Amino acid sequence: MPQRPTSSLAACVWIPLFPLRCEEARREGLATHPTALLAPDLSRKLWQVSPLARHTGVRPGMTVSQAIGLCPTLRLCEPDPVHYDERFARLLSELNEISPVIESGELGLAYLGTDGLEGIYGTPGRIVEVIKRTMERWYVGTSEAGSPFHRSIFPSFRLGWGLGKFTAWVAASRAKSGEAIVVPPGGERKFLSVQPVAVLPLDPDTHRRLRQLGIRTLGALAALPEEAVTAQFGAAGRQLWRLAAGHTVEPVVGRNAPEPIVAALTFFTPVGERDLLERALDQLIARALKHPRRIGWRVQAVRLRADLESWGGDEDGGRGAACCAPTNRSWLVTALFKDPTADAARIAAPLRTRLEQAPPPGAVERLVLELTAFAPGTAELQLFARDAVAAARAGQRRALESAAREIQQRIKRSCLYHVIEVQPWSRLPERRYALIDFEP
Repeated sequence: MPQRPTSSLAACVWIPLFPLRCEEARREGLATHPTALLAPDLSRKLWQVSPLARHTGVRPGMTVSQAIGLCPTLRLCEPDPVHYDERFARLLSELNEISPVIESGELGLAYLGTDGLEGIYGTPGRIVEVIKRTMERWYVGTSEAGSPFHRSIFPSFRLGWGLGKFTAWVAASRAKSGEAIVVPPGGERKFLSVQPVAVLPLDPDTHRRLRQLGIRTLGALAALPEEAVTAQFGAAGRQLWRLAAGHTVEPVVGRNAPEPIVAALTFFTPVGERDLLERALDQLIARALKHPRRIGWRVQAVRLRADLESWGGDEDGGRGAACCAPTNRSWLVTALFKDPTADAARIAAPLRTRLEQAPPPGAVERLVLELTAFAPGTAELQLFARDAVAAARAGQRRALESAAREIQQRIKRSCLYHVIEVQPWSRLPERRYALIDFEP
């Protein structure tokens, strides 16, 4: 497997409440009302809440009835995780045009490796400006159904630049909307010392213990002896202390993203029975494993997504709050295998569990399985990997022949040629090669 590219200098792009912002971008006027996004499961609790809704006391995790009691004008949105995933993938594609080293975090969070980009764009400030222009271009593409994009409605991104992912992330989290904070090399410790401890990856218990000890900034934590922090909080405490002191530089690790293997099934009528969905899942797994590009490789990550039956209406079905309608709904689950496998039963096991524990909240119109990451197979399997290459080339050959026949039928003559070697010993290219008609 090729080695992953890394970069010590990092730029962090962060869009808070990314799924909710996607809904506001494709529904004009939604951002001017208190809004909440429902959780993508059957709990019917709130997942993300807009700032306007927070001012009324609405918080994530509340039930719909509790939220409506606090804010009768609250607007609810059904989740569409496939839409959010596609928008985030498009954002990563845009950013990949700036840097080949991209690492994604949660939805709306991405890191760009900027080592070597100084020779292309110039100073860190200019690199940040290039990222800003790219984000503007991506923002324009988030509007749907022909509605224009209004920057005054859609909240802006935040940018941070520094040495290592942690410094870049803290800078982005402290930046204002649409602005950037650049931490110059060598200034990491001074910048981090005044930041609150909440920027560290803390669990609630550790955060509570630090506040009880009177430690509220990274500088106060870094001022303590490393051994004392380790003795109090263990190995996790040592990592936190080194982050606070600026001693740990987490590089951006690029991802080798192969083209996924996709198998899809569209139902004539929406399906809600779990047994039928499990049978469809088995068929999709079998079809994906037979793909020529999968031969010789084991599956490391898989994703199952479903397009759900759409419904409309101005009310939310008796819950008392206006729902955004018509709405597109979807369902998405992912599975990462600790031990890569090519066994259909092992691939289906975690997906079947999710179908049982958190089934789609509606009837399924289309089911799509994607094999997104792979690992080398055993030595025996690798012997057959050449068959996958040969099969792929055969498919390209068939597509080329089909296109050539269509051209001949339309213009009544051949306009395609291919190069053959005639006199390989000749010094003149005109004698070494020749063009002949391509006959499908």
